Amino acid sequence: MGKLTVGALRAVLVVVLAGTVFVQAGMVWALIAKPADGSLPLTPLRVIVIVGMVSVQVAVVCVGRLVTMVRRGTVFSHAAFRYVDGVIGAIVSAALLWFAVTALNAPGQRDDPGVSVIMAGIGVAILGVALIVLVLRMLLAQAVARDVEAAQMQAELDEVI
Repeated sequence: MGKLTVGALRAVLVVVLAGTVFVQAGMVWALIAKPADGSLPLTPLRVIVIVGMVSVQVAVVCVGRLVTMVRRGTVFSHAAFRYVDGVIGAIVSAALLWFAVTALNAPGQRDDPGVSVIMAGIGVAILGVALIVLVLRMLLAQAVARDVEAAQMQAELDEVI
């Protein structure tokens, strides 16, 4: 990865992290200062947003660590799996939170249940992203295994020579 690419990605990650902290602060303030007084259950939705921002923050930190590992050339190691697993967990938790939002919103959509179906479809799509990252994790596992195998072969070759 080039320095410009890494720098741009890190800048985006910092902006996203700052944005999630800002949204969390706004939701905490709304929980404290503005009581729920409407047809929507605002308190559970606000809590879901706060927890959802945590899942985004976890994903951002994990991606940041992976970018650092790529830059150092150490991404093909067993240490990378922890961060990839963190990204997968964050995506799955975001999908589950989305399903919770869908369930909270569903009673208000009795006249038009298509909205709830679309929202559920979005949740399934989010889970699909987690599955894609899981496939990429499997590719990383194969690459790490090949890298270990290559290192062993190089050591054997060095012994022979």
